[in-house]
Amino acid sequence: MIRPGELNLMTAGRGIAHSEESAAGRPAVLHGLQLWIALPEPDRFTQPRFAHHADLPVVREAGAQVTVVIGEYQGARSPAEVFTPLTGLEVAVPGGEDFTLPVREDFEYGVVAVDGSALVEGGLIAPGLFAHLPPGQREITLSPAGGPRLARFFVLGGEPFTERLLMWWNFVARTGEEIAKARDDWAAGRFAEVRGYPGDPLLAPPLPSVPLRPR
Repeated sequence: MIRPGELNLMTAGRGIAHSEESAAGRPAVLHGLQLWIALPEPDRFTQPRFAHHADLPVVREAGAQVTVVIGEYQGARSPAEVFTPLTGLEVAVPGGEDFTLPVREDFEYGVVAVDGSALVEGGLIAPGLFAHLPPGQREITLSPAGGPRLARFFVLGGEPFTERLLMWWNFVARTGEEIAKARDDWAAGRFAEVRGYPGDPLLAPPLPSVPLRPR
């Protein structure tokens, strides 16, 4: 079970099967973020695993609340295991107040508006939009634009990923041949069984008629 302010982290590695189910009596609307982290070449066939982190560190400064979901911020470090240098921060900012987040110059960053709109380095983002900031930034200024209510953002950061990736359906690989094999293994039931789930596995769609190539 995952609740607000918590993290479920699934490391797919060489291949994993799972189900995502809503609790009985839940509200009609779910509110959260699901993010995919690419594994670097040396670790992409690692042992699959799952971790739940219910007690993430929180840093309070200048009226804002920063939850350290991945990586480190102001000396507070998330317990989540990752395989490349990364930062993932949930930043809650009081409406009407600017907040400046110090960042690493060697990271590129992205900012997602979760609740409320804001100016991010002069560009307006709203829920559903993503601002990309290239390496070279020393700080990111968030200027909430939605009035006095609390605005919430998710800030992602990491070293630029130089490997070319191929994503298709629920698979991530480096070549079209790897994707085709993963699809065949899924269709043949060669992935591990998800015990306790009452439904059937999803059917993988047909592969596209054009060759799959990484980008």
